[in-house]
Amino acid sequence: MTYTDSAFLFCFFPVALVLYNILPKKCRGTVLLLCSYAFFFIISRKLIVYILASTFIIWLYSFIVKKIQRKRDTELEECKKEDSKNVKEEKKAIKEKYKKKQKIFLIISILINLGLLVVLKYSGFIGNNINSILESFKVTNRINVWHLALPIGISFYTLQTISYVTDVHKGVVKPDTNIGRLALYLAFFPQIMEGPICRYSETAEKLWNGERTTYEGLTYGLQRVIFGLGKKIIIADRLNILVNEIFSGYAGLDGGMIAAGMILYTLQLYMDFSGVMDMAIGMGEVFNVKLPENFKQPFFSKSISDFWTRWHITLGAWMRDYIYYPVSMSNISKKMTTKLRKKIGNYYGPLITSTVALFLVWLANGFWHGSAWSFIFYGMYHFTLIMLGRIFDPLSKKILNKLHIDAKKWWYKLFQIVRTIILVFIGELFFRAEGLKAGFTMFKIMISKFSFRSIANGELLNLGLDIKDLVVVLVFTIVILIVSILKEKGINIREKIAKRNIVLRWTIYLILIISVIVFGAYGVGYIPVDPMYANY
Repeated sequence: MTYTDSAFLFCFFPVALVLYNILPKKCRGTVLLLCSYAFFFIISRKLIVYILASTFIIWLYSFIVKKIQRKRDTELEECKKEDSKNVKEEKKAIKEKYKKKQKIFLIISILINLGLLVVLKYSGFIGNNINSILESFKVTNRINVWHLALPIGISFYTLQTISYVTDVHKGVVKPDTNIGRLALYLAFFPQIMEGPICRYSETAEKLWNGERTTYEGLTYGLQRVIFGLGKKIIIADRLNILVNEIFSGYAGLDGGMIAAGMILYTLQLYMDFSGVMDMAIGMGEVFNVKLPENFKQPFFSKSISDFWTRWHITLGAWMRDYIYYPVSMSNISKKMTTKLRKKIGNYYGPLITSTVALFLVWLANGFWHGSAWSFIFYGMYHFTLIMLGRIFDPLSKKILNKLHIDAKKWWYKLFQIVRTIILVFIGELFFRAEGLKAGFTMFKIMISKFSFRSIANGELLNLGLDIKDLVVVLVFTIVILIVSILKEKGINIREKIAKRNIVLRWTIYLILIISVIVFGAYGVGYIPVDPMYANY
């Protein structure tokens, strides 16, 4: 069962909503938790034990930290009462002592949760690579390779466990010993499959408080659910057959077809992922919970750095706060930056030290997406582009000044957007390719054998979609492009529609609903497509 299944849309979700609202407020958090575990169990069965284990680990961490903090506060109170000249130093020593104790349990908690993810998701990849190395050295012994089943959402909820325990350690949030609230924070069913990746401070209290559904939350939320559903089943699912044909049969295609597949896959991925995010955020609104946005018109980005502040926003923010900042702000980095500033200046000095942090971010980003060299290459590809952008930024500004080019002109902004989109397309080619070798082969074909011949002669229509399908994709992509342009200009479309009279308002809603029903890719002979990021 996924968010686009009729069983979910017409049975599971409405039943969860009704139960949530008819029961007393004190029961609603429990209702959401039971529904979330039911959803998890339907998909992953006995693998639910892993999210239960992660929940227990962070609850135990909270319990231990709370106990440590009580002891610390007691000692600090006693220290105040003592008539000593060195009260400040003593209090500082007490705080440091207990902070070290907390840090031990922080590290243990992170290692256990991260260890579960590594064993389940990466043991096969690690084992295969070790065996390849042994083979290259002509060692006959081999290690046993495990291929373990993954529970849904493990890549997402593991990051939430790490953010929670880290924020508790830093004092951003207080340790929570309510195991139900912690469990719901990790397992909330609208976000468990693909995120967004939430912080404890963003959703935990609101989820557990169980505020009744409001009329505005219901209408706004369902609007967004239907809009996201349209992106997913009208565009993304319809393109799935064609994209699969191109990426599996690339050897017999020319460069034009490879380029078409690259572009259409990027479109498919965006419509699928952002569509599911719209559904998740919409369902959150229905339950009176504001989930963080995960997309902000990424195809209007003027650089790769800008793109990653607009695409999968919550993953980028997590990597920034829990990898980039801790590494770049560490004592070692600060000392190195001070030395390099003196030698190579205020711009390139800090840039060199931040490169280490950025490298780790993109290595982690690649690994997070999957256990294959193509994903690691994808991470390094974006790392390289961002670093090149930073290195040459002063030079590019000098060139623009020398040529008297105004970077604020519309045509230059358009150039930046087109350049960024092309670089994103290339990255997604390697991301989707069936292995790193296949990715390089496809890229080589696209460059060396580029031709519009196969597209012009209609060969594209022999890969599972007819002209009607492509027209549907084009029309609805244009609609979503218009919506994106309006949002980029700061126009809130839902508020605009809500202010219209009831006839016009419901005409728009019905058009949206009928479009999904009529043009959605489903029915006899259709193979349902799982949300694409659920596999990561």
